[in-house]
Amino acid sequence: MKKILSFGTLSLLIIGCSGSQPTTVNKVNTPIDVNSYINTITSSELKTHLDIVASDEMQGRETGSEGQKKAGRYLIEQYKKAGIPFPKGATSYYQTVPAAFMNKQYNENLPDSENIWAFIEGTEKPEEIVVVSAHYDHVGMKNGEVYNGADDDGSGTVALLEIAQAFEKAKKEGHGPKRSILILHMTGEEHGLYGSSYYSQNPLFPLKNTVADVNIDMIGRRDDAHKDSNNYIYLIGSDYLSTDLFNICEAVNTKYTHLNIDYKFNDRKDPNRFYYRSDHYNFAKHGIPVVFLFNGVHADYHKASDEVDKIEFDALTKRAQLGFSIAWEIANRDARIVVDKDGK
Repeated sequence: MKKILSFGTLSLLIIGCSGSQPTTVNKVNTPIDVNSYINTITSSELKTHLDIVASDEMQGRETGSEGQKKAGRYLIEQYKKAGIPFPKGATSYYQTVPAAFMNKQYNENLPDSENIWAFIEGTEKPEEIVVVSAHYDHVGMKNGEVYNGADDDGSGTVALLEIAQAFEKAKKEGHGPKRSILILHMTGEEHGLYGSSYYSQNPLFPLKNTVADVNIDMIGRRDDAHKDSNNYIYLIGSDYLSTDLFNICEAVNTKYTHLNIDYKFNDRKDPNRFYYRSDHYNFAKHGIPVVFLFNGVHADYHKASDEVDKIEFDALTKRAQLGFSIAWEIANRDARIVVDKDGK
């Protein structure tokens, strides 16, 4: 996450079947066991990915660095293995973000870098896009020490891999999302939300067709306010533009993941201003509903000590499952979520 320098009744498409397994209904009213896809998001797979993405080999994933590019190649390799393509209309898994764009404000001499995208095409409304995002850059090396950024935002990065895999499994089994899922790994977040800013100004799909952004930035740890339990998540921004989105987040959590939702940082007067500090903001300012999943700041934030051995994989797993569940409902409900607020 970028460091600062200077909620209506929802009708879910959820029915009961024998027992208590949550299900949704597809076009021909065949029950879909959503838990079978949620449960593909596992601690072991998240750890396997994070051990690589947040290893010293990636040299802290500084924006535009060879270490970040190496991490990007690993992500693309996983999408290829899972049979998840790059989006229609693109020529590769990369969206180049030019150095000139990232340096025009502060001239930090950043090199060219890349957003990475993958795509699960919708079956009924493919032109409507649900974005699931996380940034994969971090702050690199300082004085020869690697800042691995396991939580910030290695945790969100690997969550996207697992969420994409779950959607692809559903599609292969005939339960593809009605709307398309655009997985977006953003670059340049740590320097100024540059990757998401560039995408929002140069979108592959029209922003008017972008239904929502589910943004994941730091979901693998706990903060001091939750010392006694990691069974929580901060949700930020879900009610700023859309009552529907707020209700979806509440309903799917009640149905599937049972996390304690903390809205402390959702307060518009929150002095931390987290709403403005991660990539969702560059969608929200264009009137696109967003929700930001976040575990709060801890003692290792932006320090070399943000390492994989401090990640709480049980918490990371449940939070990634919540991210999938939110995106699943947005993508599969009959009606597009409604923007009924001005975001202020």
